[in-house]
Amino acid sequence: MVDEKVNQVVEQGKRVSDPPGFELPLLLFAGFRTIADRLHVELAAQGHPDVRPAYGFAMQAIGRDGATASEIGRRLGVTKQAAGKTVDKLERLGYVERADDPADARRKVVRLTARGLDSLGRSAVIFEQLREDWVDALGADRVRALETDLRTMAPADGFRLDVAGWFGA
Repeated sequence: MVDEKVNQVVEQGKRVSDPPGFELPLLLFAGFRTIADRLHVELAAQGHPDVRPAYGFAMQAIGRDGATASEIGRRLGVTKQAAGKTVDKLERLGYVERADDPADARRKVVRLTARGLDSLGRSAVIFEQLREDWVDALGADRVRALETDLRTMAPADGFRLDVAGWFGA
């Protein structure tokens, strides 16, 4: 059975010495995880020790204009109730606030506070520093090529914020 698989792989043009296919998503995830972990260590050192990856996605889903719990849930790919729990936690930590929706008094809009905006602004600067670390290790041309290749393989409609919900977090 193994010999048949090796023959099929060789016939398809893949060298037997190539790593197994399952390694690619693991390496991509490991790269993502390395960057995310380093980001959160640095955010903690800069006064945001309570920010977790899921909170970052939630704050991105809220955006500068704010959003309702339903909108946040839809953007994150979770239920309104799950989004509400995350918003509750972010509110307790001082990253968001709830306000009356000027368009509909029955609804509340979640808005980022100055602390939430500070966290996102610091994250952007830290991401630039982390990218520079990759450039230092791999070279600018290789990092640009990697980014170009990933854009080619990623969906054309851009990055989705429902990562935390997709992982079941």
